[in-house]
Amino acid sequence: MRTIQKDNQTESIVSDPKNDRPLPRLVWVLTDGKAGDEAQCVGVAEALGVPYSVRRIAPRAPFSWFLPHGPIDPKESERLPGSPIAPPFPDVAIASGRRAAAYLKRIKTASGGQTFTVFLKDPRIGQDAADVIWVPEHDQLRGANVLVSPTSPHRFSGEKLQDLRAGADPDIDALPCPRIAVLVGGNSRHHRFEKDDVAEFTRGLSEWNKDQSAGFMITASRRTPEGLKSALKSFAQECGAIFWDGTGGNPMERFLAKADAIVATADSTNMIGEAAATGKPIHVFRPSGGHAKIERFLANLEKKGVIHPFPGPFKTTTYEPIDATPWIAQDILRAFQDRT
Repeated sequence: MRTIQKDNQTESIVSDPKNDRPLPRLVWVLTDGKAGDEAQCVGVAEALGVPYSVRRIAPRAPFSWFLPHGPIDPKESERLPGSPIAPPFPDVAIASGRRAAAYLKRIKTASGGQTFTVFLKDPRIGQDAADVIWVPEHDQLRGANVLVSPTSPHRFSGEKLQDLRAGADPDIDALPCPRIAVLVGGNSRHHRFEKDDVAEFTRGLSEWNKDQSAGFMITASRRTPEGLKSALKSFAQECGAIFWDGTGGNPMERFLAKADAIVATADSTNMIGEAAATGKPIHVFRPSGGHAKIERFLANLEKKGVIHPFPGPFKTTTYEPIDATPWIAQDILRAFQDRT
């Protein structure tokens, strides 16, 4: 097991020009299209600094029922034209999501072992699922080929956030300070936003608006229930906040870059991990429900002084940004080069 200790660095991986060890020529990102899984894989692929392509699998029932243990869908066999895993095979394949684990192993076999395989999160079939596996600290999988970090990989590199922070954005720059990014998830397998949760969440925002005269930048997700989305729209209209309604490009990266503080909902560890790359205080709202694994993740960040309860006092304390993405990429590259 390798634990990534340097979790306070934000620079992207760049190849040492003095290092003549081989770099991957082509990387595949392989998922079933789930946004969170794909974003993590793309973030690592971008940090590697080499060309990559996104491949999406869509196994039919009953084959999907037995994944990751069962065989892949025969209609997506690498032998068939149009298959998402048809050759020529890449030097590195990065996958995430339960269904993709079996496909990653198929790529390894079909390429004659030449493709170096990476899986993000627990593949549920053991550490032999890939050459390198990454898991967050709150997951329990460990092994000699397992990378571990406090937060998840993502696409919001330190350089990107710095450039956006320095650049002009008329809508955001017109907001009063402090500027608060409000990142709202929604109902999930472990959390639900009941009526009382919606009322408590919007009450907390309203109190901050009265106390801080802040500028709010609010983004919801596809999982946000209509009752919460409607309440957020009303709040935004009342206080002149920016509210992203889901049309056009997602402004979350710009919101994070320009924020002085962040509010995020506990249903998404990915979202909180992305926010931690800013070094700005994160105030976490816990909707109904929960899960022990998520609580371990939150407890770890609370110990580091990264997160604070919401509703609660407005915090301005900062910390060293936590971005594991470049270190995950660096370790993948090192393992790839050691093999070759």
